[in-house]
Amino acid sequence: MENIQISERLISFLMFIPIFLLSLTVHELAHAFSAFKKGDSTAKNEGRLTLNPIKHLDIVGSVLMPLASFASGFLLIGWAKPVPVNRNNFKNPLKDDALVSFAGPLSNLVLAVIFAILLSIFVNYQPASSGLIIKILWYGVFFNVFLFAFNLLPIPPLDGSHILFDLFPNKLTARYLNIGFYGTIILFLFIYSPLWKYFFAVINFIIGLILSATGIKID
Repeated sequence: MENIQISERLISFLMFIPIFLLSLTVHELAHAFSAFKKGDSTAKNEGRLTLNPIKHLDIVGSVLMPLASFASGFLLIGWAKPVPVNRNNFKNPLKDDALVSFAGPLSNLVLAVIFAILLSIFVNYQPASSGLIIKILWYGVFFNVFLFAFNLLPIPPLDGSHILFDLFPNKLTARYLNIGFYGTIILFLFIYSPLWKYFFAVINFIIGLILSATGIKID
């Protein structure tokens, strides 16, 4: 029985990999593209204005952490290589940086809606052998809503911490934005705290809205 469970988990993990890579790639591309449109070509000059996932992969966040989280049976955790942004190149540094920071999470919300529309088609019309596709599309909806909400958390180095500083620029938020490794510690404390279940309640609420809007009935 245990071997069967491991095999099912492995299959799910392998099915999830394309969604994982696509979602992270689109997220980073959105940062790079919006920065370029706002006048900063730093990411473009480093080859990050691309849909090639290899350009965005981080050996720890995109390979080792997902494998470790799979092995532990915990929620798949991972991240891509951050897109370099030089806010000094922006015409309006605070406003433009906030828009660039928000572009990543927003791209994941858009992806979630696209996956939900495709999911609605397969659920409602149920073409032959659609079970596997439905599962992959569901992963697409869930993971992208997760990325949208997770990256908006105001915890460094997530996008939400940059938006927090851009909205409230002062010495306190500047010091908070640059707390370095302590931000990762705060993030893990949050993940293992009772607040995590409330965070997931928000994710489920957003997913419910998207599924309802795309015509998928929720029992």
